[in-house]
Formats: sequence, structure tokens, C-alpha cells
Amino acid sequence: MVTSGERRRNEVAVQPPEPSAAGLVFIGVIRTPWTSPRDCPHGGREDGPVCRIEVSEPWVPALDGIEDFERIEVLYWLHQARRDLVRQSPGNDGKTRGSFGLRSPIRPNPIGISLVRLLARDGSTLNVRGLDCLDGTPLLDLKPERCPFTPHRDI
Repeated sequence: MVTSGERRRNEVAVQPPEPSAAGLVFIGVIRTPWTSPRDCPHGGREDGPVCRIEVSEPWVPALDGIEDFERIEVLYWLHQARRDLVRQSPGNDGKTRGSFGLRSPIRPNPIGISLVRLLARDGSTLNVRGLDCLDGTPLLDLKPERCPFTPHRDI
């Protein structure tokens, strides 16, 4: 994990513009066993530890019906991620790729997405497996996994 200000060989950083008010609202918090980016896994695993998604009021009623789904998409704000690298060397070997060609947390808008297995709902808390974020990560949204019966738009 590259820390703030550190760059690997051939990586390119830019001065990001000032953030604008996108109107995002955090709807809860994610509880995981990882407190350091260096300890956090690169990609969640279905056999990983049980993690908790704690949904805050007034959003708790929006959970109704979520237990009907085995898997859900979790969108979250990678609050400790850098936002300045446009080319990264994930293997630290001097070979770089553009940030949009990687699943790295380092990106202009550090939004994380995980497809998790829903184990249980207990009121405002969801127990899941498959997350790969730090303890205390702000929750942006939850969506049921796209199902075979979900209509797909022609693009």
C-alpha cells in the first residue's frame, strides 16, 4: 500500500481539483477487523471474516426486503485512500497502468464496491462476508445483486 505522498517507480501523481459538493450522504458505517490499509485484503472473499454493516437512522426502513437476497452490492467511501495518482505500479515493478484500469482504492473519487454474501439481518445491522475495507468505512449504498429477472437496458 502506497502511503500519502509516497510514489513507486514510474507512478504519476497530479494535483487533484478541489472537491465539489456532490451531495453524498453516508447512510451508515462498516465494521471489519482491519484497521490499517496494509492489513486490508485486496478483494473480499466469501470465506473471509464476518463483517457488520451498520445502517443509521433514518435509513433503517430502507433495509426492508434485503434479507430476500443472498448477495448484495455494497458501495462505500474509501475515506483513507489517496486521490492523486493517475498511473500506478501495483506490483512495485516500475510497470504502470492508469488508475481506471485497476481496482486500486487510489482514484479521484474513492468509491469501493464489493459483492458480499448476506448472512443475517439483525435490525439495522447486516452480517456479511466478502468485504475488503477498513473498520469505520463510511457506507454509501446497498443494492441487491443484479438478478436474472432484472431487466437489462440495451446500450
